[in-house]
Amino acid sequence: MNLKIRSIEIQQGAALAPMAGATDAVFRTICAEFGAVYTVSEMVSAKALSLGDKKSAALMQRPEGSAPYGIQLFGSDPAAMEKAAALAMAAGPDFIDINMGCPAPKITGTGAGSAVMRSPALAGELVAAAVAGCSVPVTVKIRKGFGEYLTAVEVAVAAEKNGAAAVAVHGRTREQMYMPGVDRAIIRQVKEAVSIPVIGNGDVVDGESARSMLAETGCDLVMVGRAALGAPWVFREIGAALRGEDVPPPPPVTERMRVMLRHIYGLCEQKGEPVAMREARTHAGWYMKGLRGAAALRREAVTMTRYTDAQALAHRAILENLGS
Repeated sequence: MNLKIRSIEIQQGAALAPMAGATDAVFRTICAEFGAVYTVSEMVSAKALSLGDKKSAALMQRPEGSAPYGIQLFGSDPAAMEKAAALAMAAGPDFIDINMGCPAPKITGTGAGSAVMRSPALAGELVAAAVAGCSVPVTVKIRKGFGEYLTAVEVAVAAEKNGAAAVAVHGRTREQMYMPGVDRAIIRQVKEAVSIPVIGNGDVVDGESARSMLAETGCDLVMVGRAALGAPWVFREIGAALRGEDVPPPPPVTERMRVMLRHIYGLCEQKGEPVAMREARTHAGWYMKGLRGAAALRREAVTMTRYTDAQALAHRAILENLGS
């Protein structure tokens, strides 16, 4: 059964979580083609956008394809959030998402990201401001809490009261970052406390973990983050599993390298080869995960400076892994 976030119809499957430095427009397009039911931009500073920052436009670029797309804003000033939400509409998003989960010190140090979890009242004000500033649904992404402030339920309730259309919950506190295992009980508690759709996030890596997340929490949808890095086909696998279809095997190395090269070529087109190839080193390392000779391939990846280097890396990976 499909899900609706206000007027947006979401297919059965998994959404792509926003990840700074990873979910660029090219990668979002690729993930959507592999079945991500919606994608979200990298974080955009509400303050910077409201002050006319030019770099924000590149972060907000809409991916190709028809899957719903959201722009994620972060900040702690409601006035800046309202202005930023209005300005973000120029990029054509289907929804605006507010980041209340980022654990990075440079974000929390400004009172934004997961630091917002310390004040459900502020969380509500930020949602109300974004709702006032834009004409599309507003969603929020939260964590279990921040330090001793285990406020996921309170923040979700405040968000709903102030107009949020959905809430995604990462079941770890800010201090836990991405370890240990996610607390699914807090996701269930949020689901029981609100009437808007709840998206479960954390440790969803395949069809089985997606099914168990849905079953144990009662959430309406799952979201995939790190498991998609270098493996966008995870969305195809999860979608098939949730629909009760045969789960396709991971793609052969030739297909993996084809996707990697398409990703890197797209980065070069958008950002220019010098900038793109610096970013591509990290992406290439992710695409090598699980391959024979992965450690040596990753060492080669960090030396890339030109697109032809990526082609040579892909060729070597294929030769080392044919028949495996």
